[in-house]
Amino acid sequence: MSALLEVDDLSVAYRAEGGDVAALRGVSLTAQAGEVIGIVGESGCGKSTLAAALIALLDANADVTAGEVRLNGRDILSLHEDARRKLRGRDIAMIFQDPMTAFSPVLTMGDQIIDFQQHTGLSRAARRERARQMLLKVGIADADLCLRRYPHELSGGMRQRAAVAAALMANPALLVADEPTTALDVTMEAQIIHLLRSLRTEINGAIVIVTHHLGVIGELCDRVYVMYAGQVVEEAPVDDLYHAPRHPYTRALIACDPGAIATRQGVLPTIPGRPPDLAAPPPGCSFAPRCPQADATCRSTAPPRVRVSDRQAALCHKVVP
Repeated sequence: MSALLEVDDLSVAYRAEGGDVAALRGVSLTAQAGEVIGIVGESGCGKSTLAAALIALLDANADVTAGEVRLNGRDILSLHEDARRKLRGRDIAMIFQDPMTAFSPVLTMGDQIIDFQQHTGLSRAARRERARQMLLKVGIADADLCLRRYPHELSGGMRQRAAVAAALMANPALLVADEPTTALDVTMEAQIIHLLRSLRTEINGAIVIVTHHLGVIGELCDRVYVMYAGQVVEEAPVDDLYHAPRHPYTRALIACDPGAIATRQGVLPTIPGRPPDLAAPPPGCSFAPRCPQADATCRSTAPPRVRVSDRQAALCHKVVP
């Protein structure tokens, strides 16, 4: 049986004055119905571009140079824009990164969340009641007051909860959450993680969590894809990734997680060096200039994707099956 979501060898380049920037390079992933997958990596690795591709909402200067994004077997990137609009909010929904800008500042929350349900064919009163019930479900106690307020009258945590509620109104087959806790303080972050965890039973489809936060991945996901320089360098079940990472970049990421530091240190660990310029990707492994294990082969030859087990693979010369 095919997966609900299939990304097959996807490559996306941005047109720029200094030359095309290869933001995604041969990315492949799958997600089954009822599964939560994570996409993790440092800033600039291509996570947000991939998230935009999953809802067919790439920037105007982005070109899909290869590959497909299939939802229930249908390539959404090949559809006309009118057909894509019908998918968004019905079959696909997204929780955007910044709750401060997710809503229009000149309309009340009620007007916006009610309008999000336009495709349902319900009366305005019925849509308002659905919005009220969903706000209650995501933990906003006074839903009626929230519906009457403008976005600036809500805290960041309430706006993010409202964004989750808006995304869930159509019971989408695919829910994409792009850095859903980035703009929140620690207390609100914990509440949103708890909320997303509880929503696993509410979603009949798949959830994709895009983040740089390894703690969020560990709390929410079944499987994880690690991205670096526009490529998936490792994929694994979340427990295997944490306890037996195979790619050097994955190990470096985990070592930089403050939660993984066992002894008190004066300086937080970092990964030395910088990611490569994707306007001119290196011929070999993209991580080679920062990798302590790299040799001449790593710097000159593109690495193979080595299958470690049925569910774990790494893009590395040094990995042994």
